[in-house]
Amino acid sequence: MLRTLLDRTADVVTTHNYLVVLLALVLTAGLVVGITNAEMGGDGGFAGAVETDVDEAEQYIQANYDIDANDEEPTARFPVYVRGEGGNALSADALIATLEYKQTVAKDDDVADARTDDETLSVASLVGTQAADDPDASIDEQIAALEAADEDEVAALVETTLAEDPRAQVLVPNNYEPGTAEAESTQVVFAFASTEDGGAPADAQYALADAAADREDSEFFTLGEPAMDEMSETSMENTVFLVLPVVLVLILAVAAFAYRDVVDVVVGLAGVLVSILWMFGILGWLGVEVGPAVVIGPVLIAGLSIDYGFHVFTRYREERGPDEAIRPPMARGLRSVTVAFGLVTITAGIGFLANVVNPVDTLRNLGIAITLGVVSAFVIFVTLVPALKVTIDDALERLGLDRRKRPLGAGSYVGPALSSTVTLAHRVAPVVIVVALLVAAGGAAAWTALDEETMGAENPDVAEWKQELPGPVGWEENEAMANQEYVGDQFRSAAADEGDRVQILVEKSVTDDDALYALEKGVDEGVDRGAFAEGRVDTIETPTTVTHEVAAENDEFADTVEAADTTGDGVPDSDLEAVYDHLYEVAPDRASAVIEREDGEYQSLRAIGPPQAADGPAIDGDRAANLFAVGEAIEAEGGDLEATVVSEATTEHAAIERITDGIVRVMILAVGAVFLTLVAVYRRAHGSVTLGALTAMPVALVLGYVVGGMYLLDVPLNFLTALLVSLVIGIGIDYSIHLSDRFAHERARGRTDIEALETAVTGTGGALLGSMSTSVAAFVGMLIHPDPSFQNFATLVVLAMIAAFVASVVVLPSLLYLWARHGRTEQAVDDVDSDVAVSTQD
Repeated sequence: MLRTLLDRTADVVTTHNYLVVLLALVLTAGLVVGITNAEMGGDGGFAGAVETDVDEAEQYIQANYDIDANDEEPTARFPVYVRGEGGNALSADALIATLEYKQTVAKDDDVADARTDDETLSVASLVGTQAADDPDASIDEQIAALEAADEDEVAALVETTLAEDPRAQVLVPNNYEPGTAEAESTQVVFAFASTEDGGAPADAQYALADAAADREDSEFFTLGEPAMDEMSETSMENTVFLVLPVVLVLILAVAAFAYRDVVDVVVGLAGVLVSILWMFGILGWLGVEVGPAVVIGPVLIAGLSIDYGFHVFTRYREERGPDEAIRPPMARGLRSVTVAFGLVTITAGIGFLANVVNPVDTLRNLGIAITLGVVSAFVIFVTLVPALKVTIDDALERLGLDRRKRPLGAGSYVGPALSSTVTLAHRVAPVVIVVALLVAAGGAAAWTALDEETMGAENPDVAEWKQELPGPVGWEENEAMANQEYVGDQFRSAAADEGDRVQILVEKSVTDDDALYALEKGVDEGVDRGAFAEGRVDTIETPTTVTHEVAAENDEFADTVEAADTTGDGVPDSDLEAVYDHLYEVAPDRASAVIEREDGEYQSLRAIGPPQAADGPAIDGDRAANLFAVGEAIEAEGGDLEATVVSEATTEHAAIERITDGIVRVMILAVGAVFLTLVAVYRRAHGSVTLGALTAMPVALVLGYVVGGMYLLDVPLNFLTALLVSLVIGIGIDYSIHLSDRFAHERARGRTDIEALETAVTGTGGALLGSMSTSVAAFVGMLIHPDPSFQNFATLVVLAMIAAFVASVVVLPSLLYLWARHGRTEQAVDDVDSDVAVSTQD
C-alpha cells in the first residue's frame, strides 16, 4: 500500500508539476506565518535543565527550612547589583542613586505584594541611617542626610559601617579593600516570599530588572529570570546570524562542486531552505519553545535534505536515456528512491524521537524539532523539489539547452575510487569486516574513559573580528552572561552564606534511636575524607551540635538530652521525639534550622557544613565522591534513613550522571527500534529479514568510531554531545539504507551480485559522497561558533559523517557480498516496475 502511494505520488509530481509547485508554495507561505508565533526561551546557555535527586533535595530544603524564624513563610533573597559612576559604588552620589532606586521599586505593586517584613539590605541604607542619626529614618530622610554631608563625612561613615557591621561586609565585592570607602560595585538584597522552587516571584524579579534598566546615574542590573531571558535571546540571535550564513555559504560551495550544475544547486538549496522554514513554522504553530540549541536543527536538516536532493538528482541523471524526455526518468528515479527516503525518514525520526526518554528538557524539545524537520524534508524532496526540477529543466530544454548531466559517481576520479571498495569486498571481505569490528570495539571500550562535564552559562572568548562584523552578523557581547560571571567571581551570598555550604538532608525514620548517631557518623566520614573545608570543621552544624549549644544555656533541656544519651557519647540515642519536642519548646528558631516539623510530625533532619575548597571544576570526581560517601555512611548506619548531600559538586556530578544515563537509554531505545524497523521493512520490501539486520550493523560500528574519536580528541560527554547518539542513528543510518536498498533493487533487475554492488557503490555511493561532503561542510561552518561545546559538537559530527560514509561504502559492500554469496537464505524480491530502464551510464 505504501509503495503504491509513493509510486502514485511520483506520477502526480512529474505529471502535474506546476500544480505541485503552486500548492507547495501556498503551504510554505502558511507555515512561514507560524514562525512569528515561535516562542523564544530555554536556557541562556546551552545546558538544559536536568532535574536530579540532589536538585529535588535542595528544593525541599529551601521550601521546608527557614533559618530566620519558625513557622513563617520561607524567604527568598533577590539581589540587585550596582556599579557607581566613576568606578566607586560607595560614593555619596552612588549611595543616593541606590536609595532612589529603592524608593522607586517600593512603589511597584508586584514588588510590594511579594516583599516580606525583612529589611532590604544595602550599604546605602546602613550608611544613610547613620548619616541621619536615626535607625528608623525613612528613605527620604536618608537621602537628605547624605546630600547634606560632604564627601569626607560620607567616606568616614562608609568605612565605619563596613568595618563594624557584618551585614555590610557581605554586600561588597571580594576585591573590596577593608578600611577604604571605595568598591567598584555593591548589592541591594530584597527579601520576598519564596515560590515553590525557593526563588523570588517572577513578577517581582522583572519589576526590579525593569527599574534597573531605567536608571542612568549608575549601572544597575539583576540576574535571575530576566537575565536568563536576555541570555537566551542574545545567544539565539548571535548563533543564527553568525553561524547559519557561514553554513549556507559552505553548503553552496560544496554543492556547486558536487552537482556541477547551477540549476541543481539552486533547486537543491531551495529545498533545504523550504525544509527549514517548514520546521520552524510547524514549531511556531504548535507553540514549541525555541531555545538557542535549536540552531543545531537547521544544520542537521540542511545536511539531511541535501542528502535527499543528491539522491533525487543522481537517480534522475542515471535513469535518463540519450533520447528520453524529462518526466519519465524523473518518475522512475523517484519511484526507485522513495522507499529508501521513507525508511530514512522513519529511522531518523526514531533516532531523534528517542530523546523523549532523555532527562534534558532541551534535548527532548530539540528531538521533536529535528523530527519535524526530517518529515518536512521528506515531503519537500519527494514533491516540490522534483516538480521544480522538472519545471525548470523542461523550460530550459524548450530554449535549446541540453539538461543531461553525468552523476557524480560516473566521474573519472570518483568512480574508480568508489569501485575499489567492491574489489575489496570481492577479494578480502572477511578481512575488511574483522578490521572494522576491531576498530569499533576499541573505540567503544573508551566509553568509560570519557571525561564528563555539564555546560554552564559561560561567556565564551569571542575573537574581535567576529564582534566587528557589520550589522546583525557580528557577535554581540552578552552583557547578562558577563554580569553573571562577574557576580560569581566577586560576591558571596548575602543570605548568611546560604549558597556557600554543604547541606545534608536526612529523611524517613528521623525519630528512630539511631538517627542522630547515623548523621554524626556520616559527618565524621566526611571530615575524615576531607569533604569539608580544613580549618572550618568546627562550624559544621547538625541537630546534635544545636542540642549541645541549647543544653549549655538551658539546664532543663540539658537534663532531657542527658537522659536520651544512654551511651554517654554525647549523641542522644533514645526517645528522640521527646528531645526534638523539648528543643522546639525552648529554642524554636534554632530547632527549625536543623529539624523539620510539620503538623507535629518530624519529617527530616539537616546538617550544614563548609565545602571543600575547589581547586578545579565543580565536576571534580574526588570532591563529589567524598560528599556522596557522607550520605552512604548515614544510610549504612541508619537503616531506614535516606540521606542526600547537596552542594555544587554533588549537583554537577548528579547532573552529568543523569545525562550519561540518558545517552545510554536513548541509544538502547533508538538502536533497538531502528533494528526492528529495518528488519520489518526489508522483509516487506525485499523479502529479506537478514538484509535489514545487515543494514543496521554499520550504525553500531559508527557509534564505536565516534566514541573512540571523542577519546582521542579529548572531547567530554555533556548534554550537547549527547545528541550525537541520535545524530549517528538518525542521520548516519540513511547511508546504509540507500546503499543496501539500491543493491537489492539492482539484483531484482537481474544483475549479478558484483554488478549490483558496482552499480550501488558508484551510483548511490556517488550521491552519498556528495551528501557527506555537504553535511561535513555544514558542520565545519559551526566551528565559527565561539562556544567550545559547539565546536566540540561540530567536530564530532564531522567525524560521525565521515565514519558513516566509510562504513557504508567500504564495510557494508563486504557485508552485502558475503550475505549474497553465503548467508542469504531468503529469496530477495522487489516490486520494481518491470519496465524500469537500466541506466546506460552505469
